[in-house]
Amino acid sequence: MRKLVLFVLLLLLVGAGAQAQGIIRSLERTVPGQGKVTIHQDPRIEALIGMERPATGEQKVIKASGFRIQAYAGNNTRQAKNDADRVASRVKEYFPELSVYTSFISPRWLCRVGDFRSIEEADAMMRRLKATGMFKEVSIVRDQINIPL
Repeated sequence: MRKLVLFVLLLLLVGAGAQAQGIIRSLERTVPGQGKVTIHQDPRIEALIGMERPATGEQKVIKASGFRIQAYAGNNTRQAKNDADRVASRVKEYFPELSVYTSFISPRWLCRVGDFRSIEEADAMMRRLKATGMFKEVSIVRDQINIPL
């Protein structure tokens, strides 16, 4: 009887694992007239499918290739640092949900916002930034982005 219960439990666990992998595999399919859907993702993300996220205080991220919007590109002076910080605070004021990154990448200070997986998402947000009238010299740049787990 014990062996039967353990066997059934084992089958349920294997079935749940196969179902989680089945979700990704079911999305990758060939549809006549529409082409083939292929999902490219970090293997670490695929390993987490079907697992609960631990409720710890720290938030883990995966670095991936993506796009950001460059809202400011100055030079290497103290004034440029202050301008980059000012642009960052304006972005936070208008769009508090966006991540803002102010950094010095030689030879200039930069203010980049957002973490976008596709250029279409970045373009839509860039248009929203331009529509405010406060951010005129914005552009989309390829960058390493942070994806929260």
